[in-house]
Amino acid sequence: MSKRQRQHVIGQLLADHAVTSQAQLVELLAAAGIDAAQATVSRDLEEIGAVKVRVPGGDTVYAVPELPTEQHLPEDHLRRVLGEWVVEVAHSHNIVMMRTPPGSAHVVGSALDRRGMPGVLGTVAGDDTIMVVAAETTTGAELAATLREIAGLE
Repeated sequence: MSKRQRQHVIGQLLADHAVTSQAQLVELLAAAGIDAAQATVSRDLEEIGAVKVRVPGGDTVYAVPELPTEQHLPEDHLRRVLGEWVVEVAHSHNIVMMRTPPGSAHVVGSALDRRGMPGVLGTVAGDDTIMVVAAETTTGAELAATLREIAGLE
C-alpha cells in the first residue's frame, strides 16, 4: 500500500470514528489490514493536516479540517459532523450563524464547504462560530431550518 493510500484510509477512519489517540488509530489501521507504526501514523497525521479538536463532553479527537475541493462530503458525514459539533443555529436575512464548542468551528465550516449544499454561497469560520451566507435562491430562515434539521436540533 502506498503512503497516499494509507493517508486516504486514515482520513476515512478519522471521518468515521472519534479517534482520540495515535495508538487507537494504529489499532484501527490494523483492523483494516494495514500495518503501520505509531511514528508513521504521527507523520501521516501531520502531512494530511489533522488537528485535535474538542468535542462535546470534553474529549479531543483528530479531525482533518479540509480535504481537496474536488472531493464532496457525503450527507451522512455532514449529518454526523453537525450533530456532534453544532450547538446553536440562528439567522438574519441571508446570514446563518452556527455555534460550536471552542476550537471546532473550522471542522464544521470545512464540512459545509465540502458538501456543496445548494443555497450556500460560502462559510467563514472562527474559533466557535461559523457564518454561512445564503444564496439569493433561499433565505437565512430556510437555510437555518435545514441546518438545524441536519444537526438534529429540531
